[in-house]
Amino acid sequence: MWALGIDLGGTKLTSALFNKEGDILTRKTDTLGSRRGTEVGELIIERVSGIIRDVELEGGKIESVGISVPGISHNDTGRVWAPNIPGWEDYPLMDELKAACPDISVTIDSDRACYILGEVWKGNAKGCRNAVFMAVGTGIGAGILINGEVLRGSHDIAGAIGWMALSRPFSDKYIDCGCFEHYASGEGIARITREILEKEIDYTGELRNIDPGELSSYDVFTAYQYHDPVAKKVIELCVEYWGMAVANLVSLFNPEKIILGGGIFGPAIQLIPAIREEAVKWAQPVSINQVTIEQSGLGGEAGVYGAGYLALKSISQVG
Repeated sequence: MWALGIDLGGTKLTSALFNKEGDILTRKTDTLGSRRGTEVGELIIERVSGIIRDVELEGGKIESVGISVPGISHNDTGRVWAPNIPGWEDYPLMDELKAACPDISVTIDSDRACYILGEVWKGNAKGCRNAVFMAVGTGIGAGILINGEVLRGSHDIAGAIGWMALSRPFSDKYIDCGCFEHYASGEGIARITREILEKEIDYTGELRNIDPGELSSYDVFTAYQYHDPVAKKVIELCVEYWGMAVANLVSLFNPEKIILGGGIFGPAIQLIPAIREEAVKWAQPVSINQVTIEQSGLGGEAGVYGAGYLALKSISQVG
């Protein structure tokens, strides 16, 4: 018996076949390219159906599929809101999968929920019943585990911490992505760097040689390694925001661990001690001394492991 985990991101789709012990047997990644709307749904159906068919040809059987989606998964309807995928404002993903694979158990959840589930199952949050995965990539979200259960909220939106209010006064620029995400996401790092470069007319460093429209967080981290003053200013600002966010999560939820992951942690792993130092200033003083702050143990595979966990749990193969 095998299970299939699918991790849908804003730019790619990763599929992994799991055995009941949670080992990945095969893995494949597809780029979304210019696909949108139903084209993305068709790619998921094609990949799921193809893997099921290949396994059956070898005499095996897939009993369950778990899917991680980059946004909100509505538990009652199986419909998905994914802001980085055009046409997925209210996408009927569950209905499409059930129609294509009527004999297979299907479970869908948000990427942030899958991140923390993956870490508790196979990563750096093993054994935890209260833990938070703070994912910082193109956007920012948090998978929150309380007493062994993922915190979902009344409409499955809990964990949308990109909208944390960490600065005042309010500005219209926070409307689309939230205050925290505006400054300290991957997109935010590039955005704030461009804003500083517009004001620093005497700056002549490497970042000045990059087309502002092409500037990325990767460029900023590279410049930071060479002590570039603009990159240093941006990254230090982000450390403040990441530290404040960690402090708020610690004060609200009193977790055993906070796991930092997503594409930015990556290059920002080196900053975890500084983030903790900032968090200590703001957090509830007893709680902050009870929590450990660690990088993801699964890196870019946290989502697909979480999806695999969903699949196996739906057929009672994991606790």
